[in-house]
Amino acid sequence: MSIPFLFTGPEDAPVTLLLAHGSGAPMDSAAMNAATAALSAEGLRVARFEFSYMAARRTDGGRRPPPKAETLNPEFRAAVAALQAKGRLVIGGKSMGGRVASMAADGLHDDGLIAGLLCLGYPFHPPEKPAQLRTAHLMALKAPTLICQGTRDPFGTRDEVPGYGLPERIRFLWLEDGDHDLKPRKSISGFSAADHLATMAKTVKAWTQTL
Repeated sequence: MSIPFLFTGPEDAPVTLLLAHGSGAPMDSAAMNAATAALSAEGLRVARFEFSYMAARRTDGGRRPPPKAETLNPEFRAAVAALQAKGRLVIGGKSMGGRVASMAADGLHDDGLIAGLLCLGYPFHPPEKPAQLRTAHLMALKAPTLICQGTRDPFGTRDEVPGYGLPERIRFLWLEDGDHDLKPRKSISGFSAADHLATMAKTVKAWTQTL
């Protein structure tokens, strides 16, 4: 199966980020475009792809719901294989895309295929359902991991996440007053969305240099 990737950033970058989209928006959503632009501005190469249910929306115009996240693991592995990245490869994505990557990460890391995992707004639980945690597999996660999260993300706030007891090897970048797209309310936080995305991208680049 041919996977159409969307590439941004220098072809000769030492690190490639393979990113998947969230459950309800495509790989070229406004949030994905903005994050990708910030990452590529730091000299990182970004490859985006879509899970088959989302790609099908482009051809049939339907709004088919996403399948269970764990059923998408083979599609992420297939994307890694098809990409054949040069240099270090980090997988991840926005929201559900990062969650699927997190479930595939250790197997790919053990096989020497990836250097790390990047999650942009991890969906720790559904909004307003804090008891429905999606953290069990994270407790044993061994692949180097960076999660960039807004402090008021309804899928997991800074007040909630430290209580989950996640292993210290999972690194966090908390972005003040950021929502699920990492956007702050400028009048409250003093930061703009561009500020937070620039901080995210600089942090990601520095982190990839340690892998």
